[in-house]
Amino acid sequence: MPNLMVDFIISLDGYASAEGWPGFWGMEGPEYLEWVTSGPEYEHTALMGATTYRLMSGFAAKMPDDPGMAAMNALPKVVFSSTLKAPLSWANTELVREDAVEAVRDLKQSSSRPLRTIGSLSLCRSLLAAGLVDRFRVGVFPVITGATGKERIFDGYPDVALDLVESRTFDGRIQLLEYVPRVLEGPPGASS
Repeated sequence: MPNLMVDFIISLDGYASAEGWPGFWGMEGPEYLEWVTSGPEYEHTALMGATTYRLMSGFAAKMPDDPGMAAMNALPKVVFSSTLKAPLSWANTELVREDAVEAVRDLKQSSSRPLRTIGSLSLCRSLLAAGLVDRFRVGVFPVITGATGKERIFDGYPDVALDLVESRTFDGRIQLLEYVPRVLEGPPGASS
């Protein structure tokens, strides 16, 4: 059964994006870009919601020769949406209209490729709450976007304990942290 990894790129204060900031907050370096655009990082099926699909497919259409986008174009992708219409324009993309939690549960049973989310905050929240997430990976960029930050990633999440299984530093400043998540019923030691 393939693993499902939730994969986020965040500012130090936990935002997914910030008004006026470039992609990767302008902090990407050669070591990080090499890792992002090559190797086993692109041997999975990408899962996303409609908002992320619209954003990423727009980037792919505008930057077809960008190494990161070329790699994304080649990936098999599954989009969960009741608003998008088939056929989708982004290559190698399947539209799924049914319940995302049930569809991912089925994918974990039938797929041989690892599964990984891209953005899609509410999708990730639902998959984690349903107990389907095997790994939780966060790329922490060394910026605080308190004044301009948008989309606080962890708002609305259940309480989750995280066991660190891997960490790495790219370009002397970007932290990659990989955890095994465990959804909690409440704070440790709290009586039920």
